[in-house]
Amino acid sequence: QVQLVESGGGLVQAGGSLRLSCAASGIVFSDNAMTWYRQAPGKQRELVARITTGGTTTYADSVKGRFTISRDNARNTVYLQMNSLKPEDTAVYYCNAYSRFGIRDYNYWGQGTQVTDSS
Repeated sequence: QVQLVESGGGLVQAGGSLRLSCAASGIVFSDNAMTWYRQAPGKQRELVARITTGGTTTYADSVKGRFTISRDNARNTVYLQMNSLKPEDTAVYYCNAYSRFGIRDYNYWGQGTQVTDSS
């Protein structure tokens, strides 16, 4: 049974920081690209940051220079360090694990963690 469990969300003032974690089980973590998505009220889910199995990272333009994604394969965990938070960062943040074997794609999602601007 695959589980992705996000944690670390909460209330934060503009300019503050949070670190989100996503702990994975039931998958070979090192074989998965890990991505953080977010969905704000009334908006579509959007990609925030991705880290490949080789450690290559990509970011949405809106978070470049403020957010950092990292992974610890020994702990089966991916992190999202969020600095200089803005009100527009308020959203539910979701963790995604993706792998491909042959012609089959595997996608798994966490339940989400809420990040809210308290300003």
